[in-house]
Amino acid sequence: MTPILLAIACLLAVTLGYGGLCAASPFGDCRKCRGMGHALKTDRKGRMKRGKDCRRCRATGKRIRVGRWLYNRAAATYRAGAR
Repeated sequence: MTPILLAIACLLAVTLGYGGLCAASPFGDCRKCRGMGHALKTDRKGRMKRGKDCRRCRATGKRIRVGRWLYNRAAATYRAGAR
């Protein structure tokens, strides 16, 4: 197999795998709070305590994946054009 065909096959496998992931699980963990929904702080004794709510995910701990966001935009554009 030539290197170009191998690269195309790998790229196709990664793309289809990510598309399947976005279809099966459209929401992933928030990258800022790591899915907890809030920050962790330590008090003066070094014990962990709950910090402020995460502003990026609005304290849910979940964010929509980029692939799913693109699919939703494309579907909305298609629906708007079909009217």
